[in-house]
Amino acid sequence: MTGQRTLRAIEILMVEDNPGDVRLTREALKGGKVWNQLHVVEDGVAALDFLYQRAPYQQATRPDLVLLDLNLPKKDGREVLAAIKSDPSLKMIPVVILTTSQAEEDVLRAYNLNANCYVTKPVDFDQFTRIVQTIEQFWLTVVTLPPNPPM
Repeated sequence: MTGQRTLRAIEILMVEDNPGDVRLTREALKGGKVWNQLHVVEDGVAALDFLYQRAPYQQATRPDLVLLDLNLPKKDGREVLAAIKSDPSLKMIPVVILTTSQAEEDVLRAYNLNANCYVTKPVDFDQFTRIVQTIEQFWLTVVTLPPNPPM
């Protein structure tokens, strides 16, 4: 990781409507090695409001990484992914699909919409924690993320 990346927290936007998965993700990230700030929204409309700094997210920080569930209320994750990857100002943000769906059509559609990776959530607590920590390890310490321009 470059020196400048260590001067601030890595901003993560989690788009997830399951409070249990949010809690597990928070716990897994607390035990990680990377200083991060996890922002959580519960539906696709709120995700886009956050990304575009619309009310009530006018002070939102541009995320370095998005953890996106597919099955969301109001606007599903596929629509959110399509919006992110079709917008020149957002498309560089890595989007990790983190969902319960193992359907081949969901995997194919996510990659066709330019998801950066697709991870199926395990139901076991220890496995879920390990998956989140692996995502953190890979995306926040191994990969060089694009610079985070001001929103």
